[in-house]
Amino acid sequence: MNDARSDRIDFLEQSYIRHMSRECERVGGINLGQGLCPLPSPPEVLESASDAILEDRSTYSPYEGVPELREALANKMADHNGLEIDPDEELVVTIGATGAFACAVHGLFDPGDEFMLFEPYYGYHYNTIRAGECTPHMVTLEPPEWTITRDQLEAHYTEATEAIVVNTPVNPSGQVLSRDELEVIAGFCRDHDILAITDEIYEYFVYDEREHISLATLPGMRERTVTISGFSKTFAITGWRLGYAVAPPRLADPVGLVDDIHYVCAPTPLQHGVARAMDELSDDYYRKMAAEFQERRDSICEALEAADLAPYHPEGAYYVLADVSRLGFDDSVDAAMHILEEGGVASVPGTSFYHSESGRDLVRFCYAVEGDKLREAGDRLQSLA
Repeated sequence: MNDARSDRIDFLEQSYIRHMSRECERVGGINLGQGLCPLPSPPEVLESASDAILEDRSTYSPYEGVPELREALANKMADHNGLEIDPDEELVVTIGATGAFACAVHGLFDPGDEFMLFEPYYGYHYNTIRAGECTPHMVTLEPPEWTITRDQLEAHYTEATEAIVVNTPVNPSGQVLSRDELEVIAGFCRDHDILAITDEIYEYFVYDEREHISLATLPGMRERTVTISGFSKTFAITGWRLGYAVAPPRLADPVGLVDDIHYVCAPTPLQHGVARAMDELSDDYYRKMAAEFQERRDSICEALEAADLAPYHPEGAYYVLADVSRLGFDDSVDAAMHILEEGGVASVPGTSFYHSESGRDLVRFCYAVEGDKLREAGDRLQSLA
């Protein structure tokens, strides 16, 4: 029998993120690999969704999302992101931020179109671009600053370049793009007349009084940017699969059409629940969350330093890349397995986030776990010193 896998996805392999989670279960370790975010969700979110389910708000919703959630998101975009949008014409609620990204790739680009993608990158971005029969061109950023320059961008531009992917705060490095760096990207997009797709799912996880800036707010970028985010991380509801895309109508319409074809709609009662919770939660919730995760960041970085596994201190998100070259392995997969087998802590090999060889001495740890588990993981990592 012929291989049932289509040529379109022949390149795909199971992510090492999920592989390391399975290996962690096998040895009974502490999982700092996959960003499951196994933390308590806000009671307001759970209660509001439960109410919507009990009210039997269970029919199909418009593919672009229920009006209540679209209105709540328009308010949030104005207050938090500084972007005034029309909730009826410029917003699509999707199956997670990854669903929004997939709909954008399939709705806005043709096979053979090229994307510029910064590495270290989020694997779903890379694989979704390729599954859309487009081509990712890597722009490798160097630690510890991960600086973006115009010369870097120009060196990777071709006549086939149609878009650039911007993830801030960044998974896996924790980089928060500065206004200066976003200005570089914006100028590049304007001069070459290309689109930008931003993934801002970690927008509330920003530390040390840094500022999250949405690329679409910069001059000339609103009309050429698809802004993507979601609720998985902010409300610790990764399994609910609720995200959204914001864009001008000429871009939002194709995204919505693909969303309708692939998904029909996001879960209706959960949309109603999140909409109500967004109205009930104050700004204090988001400030406290960022402060708590900053403490977690400091805790894991301190443990990594004590273990002589040099961390690149993240400015946002809830991941940290660490240099594990002192362990003496030629490949980050072997280093990650050593840390799991000997220390009982799961991480993700750095090569999962690189197309080049730059990730071979890196592993990624996720610190979105309960405090007791994070401290125990820190103690275990220090035993490797």
